[in-house]
Amino acid sequence: MRDESGTNRRTARPHERLEVYRIAHALALRVHALTLKLPKHELYEEGSQVRRSSESVSSQIVEGHALRQHKPEYLHYLARAYGSAEETIEHLQLLLETGSAGRIEDECGTLVQEYGVLCRKLFNYMRSVQREHDPKRMMKG
Repeated sequence: MRDESGTNRRTARPHERLEVYRIAHALALRVHALTLKLPKHELYEEGSQVRRSSESVSSQIVEGHALRQHKPEYLHYLARAYGSAEETIEHLQLLLETGSAGRIEDECGTLVQEYGVLCRKLFNYMRSVQREHDPKRMMKG
């Protein structure tokens, strides 16, 4: 049985149920594909940086979610995911502002906007965890 996002609810890893994870993962895949279209001189420079930062967002969410029984750790990793998302925006903007984006300029601009949305969602999710997350409930049942 799949949910509206296409996630198989029966076999999904726990973090895959998080909207912020699904968005971050999908964006990282798009960034990876986009950077392969960069000019050779940027492929291993800024391209490598933006790939690493974009992949870090979903990785930090996964690691934090695995430690969710420890609220401070969970928040720490979510904050790192937020920081990596902001870093990804910076790398994409540098590609645009230096003219290195070239033929993929529109895609870069769209990704900047979508990472902005992800940042807002991550921020709101962190606030929700801060207010409502109760690790003790996880230990029951």
